[in-house]
Amino acid sequence: MILLEKISGLLNKLLTLLGGLFLIGMIVLTCANILSRLVWVPITGTFELMGFFGAILTAFALGYTQKKRGHIAVDVLVNTFSDTVKKALSIINNTICCLFFLIAAWQIAVKATTLMKTGEVTETLQVIYYPFTYAVAFGCLILSLTLITDIIRVFIPEERGGN
Repeated sequence: MILLEKISGLLNKLLTLLGGLFLIGMIVLTCANILSRLVWVPITGTFELMGFFGAILTAFALGYTQKKRGHIAVDVLVNTFSDTVKKALSIINNTICCLFFLIAAWQIAVKATTLMKTGEVTETLQVIYYPFTYAVAFGCLILSLTLITDIIRVFIPEERGGN
């Protein structure tokens, strides 16, 4: 369990760092595009790049946000239940979410493979789609790994690290 948490934590930190770099890229690109519009020459392909960067940023932040409990949760009703019921609901919820994101990762990877085989590129910059699509699938997969560690943590709470 400790090894699984360390692997999950390391991957989430790495993806968060990469997502942060893409966020910086988005900020720089947006500012450069705004400044370039002052001389009536907008940067070509800004819309395409912002879409790619935003998708990667979002996908790479999913696991870290789950680990830090940053996702929106309305637990007014759940807080009234006993600890046993809370644990059972947590297991059910995390299992459903894990399965959903495993299926999402699989289907997104299938789509990326199709894009790779067909050689699909963007309209303006002619950038290939599939690396970005695979990256989104990987972000979903890492979220699933984080959810698996959350499920195991319910059964083995004493081994939880100080993360």
